[in-house]
Amino acid sequence: MSSLVTYSPAYTLVPTYECFNRCTYCNFRTDIGQSPWISLTDAQQQLQQLQTQDITEILILSGEVHPYSPQRKAWFQRIYDLCQLALEMGFFPHTNVGPLSREEMETLKQVNVSMGLMLEQLTPKLLTTVHRYAPNKDPQLRLQQLQWAGELKIPFTTGILLGIGETLQDCWDSLEAIASLHRDWGHIQEVILQPHSPGHQQSFTAPPFDLYQLPKIVKKAREILPLSITIQIPPNLVTQPHILLQCLEAGARDLGGICIIDEVNPDYPHLHHKTLKDLLDSAGWQLVPRLPVYPQYYDWLPFSLNI
Repeated sequence: MSSLVTYSPAYTLVPTYECFNRCTYCNFRTDIGQSPWISLTDAQQQLQQLQTQDITEILILSGEVHPYSPQRKAWFQRIYDLCQLALEMGFFPHTNVGPLSREEMETLKQVNVSMGLMLEQLTPKLLTTVHRYAPNKDPQLRLQQLQWAGELKIPFTTGILLGIGETLQDCWDSLEAIASLHRDWGHIQEVILQPHSPGHQQSFTAPPFDLYQLPKIVKKAREILPLSITIQIPPNLVTQPHILLQCLEAGARDLGGICIIDEVNPDYPHLHHKTLKDLLDSAGWQLVPRLPVYPQYYDWLPFSLNI
């Protein structure tokens, strides 16, 4: 068994927190008109401060603009320009901004080494509960994104949320769907298993996901998913160190992007890199950095992005 555990030294740029979806567990979004869009000048200033900090990944993470909004074109252009800026400054962009058109995905491929979108859960029943006011969380819409990513040869990250009203069978069905698409296209780098962790902004009143169940889910996910897909768990949400280590024993091998702030879960700061490294070292694991694109996908990148 490999003792290596990877992570991505990352920083998150948020074009806007405005989002037309209203997921009841969200601690990220703001209402339309309540979040100024980041300017390229401000983004450049932020990135300049990172150029001596061993950061490699710039995660472009945004609230979602309605596909028929008059703001959509400008929003997409801002995302593209931020990716281009990050590339020019020596970073590797990874974009996760919600469902995109196939044309938008194809365009962003030119300025991203990888992209992502959480499947969340395949069951449509959540459209009547936590996703009642979130039309972009239609699972078929999100499955379509995963298929397009495969067709376009985009190295991709996806995942499921745990503790938002799903059953265990819902989880296995969602993982099976991801596995099936990967068998067709071979494009899924990582699957994130993300436990619901209550924050200060959400209206969802369910308790946090029972972390004692997480190693069992990791083990089952490892059985369902092809071995070429890496299982990722977010260490700031697995708040009990012994459970984090159990998840590694069960088959997780990546800890995702370690950023200054987890924008999606701002109530849960990341452990300092040295603290995390010391924890893993004590249990015989070696924490090593990685790029936001895995080596087996280097030849998928446009010539201008060759690593």
